[in-house]
Amino acid sequence: MNHSTDTPVAVIGLGLMGQALAGAFLKAGHPTTVWNRTTSKADHLVAEGARLAPTVGDALEAGSLTIICVTDYQAVRELLGGTGIELNGTMLINLTSGSSAQAREAARWAEQRGARYLDGAIMAIPRAIGTTEAVILHSGPRSDFEAHRSTLGALGTVTYLGADHGLASLYDVAGLAMMWSVLNAWLQGTALLGTAGVDAATYAPFARQIAAGVAEWLPGYAEQIDSGSFPAEVSALETDARAMAHLIEESEAVGVNAELPKLIKAMADRSIAAGHGGEQYPVLIDEFRTLRDD
Repeated sequence: MNHSTDTPVAVIGLGLMGQALAGAFLKAGHPTTVWNRTTSKADHLVAEGARLAPTVGDALEAGSLTIICVTDYQAVRELLGGTGIELNGTMLINLTSGSSAQAREAARWAEQRGARYLDGAIMAIPRAIGTTEAVILHSGPRSDFEAHRSTLGALGTVTYLGADHGLASLYDVAGLAMMWSVLNAWLQGTALLGTAGVDAATYAPFARQIAAGVAEWLPGYAEQIDSGSFPAEVSALETDARAMAHLIEESEAVGVNAELPKLIKAMADRSIAAGHGGEQYPVLIDEFRTLRDD
């Protein structure tokens, strides 16, 4: 990764992720200042060359850009809104997990106090930080991102999503939806095959092949969603619904939980009842776009 190493940075919040972020900056050669409510969490970073700031305000003054990664957005407000804290001119990058609405409100709050603000999301576990495997999402003014892209490169693969501060949070949860959906489908299949004595390790390569194949469909299906036209080029939704019924029947017959396939079939049944049975699977996007209370 190419990045300059002379930019001083500050990291506020030294949980496992915050420690990893500060460690990556140090490893890349950046002068790094850290702050945490429990100062002992900074000991090993100080031993590696970090400076421990006595106050949040001192940390903000020390870095050309400040990363904050704490429990939630309320904690961000409490730390940065304290008496004597000066945000005017600060380049603040918030990598705290939260909702898109919280991100947009935090941006307004920070900018009203004179800060430049990017919101972000970390799509990685702490030990991946500092490698290309760590994907760090950013949203907010492009000029602020481009000004610090080189420095942020110390953390991993940095990605700019757009000017809307809420995009990083939305991509974060959309990524989680993909992750859990793939894992849940694999667990369903693993449970089914387990009833015939097939272990998870034996099934995993086949499941991986299926997942990769389905992933290849996404660009074409995305075109259908964006155009609002769903011709049944592969199979019609009513055909898929019959296969869903088979999955449910097989699961129940061998004593495997069928709640997940029943949920998806219920969505398909509603779409078919609305007249979409002859269209292709992505027509279900309307079901996902509809908030239901029942």
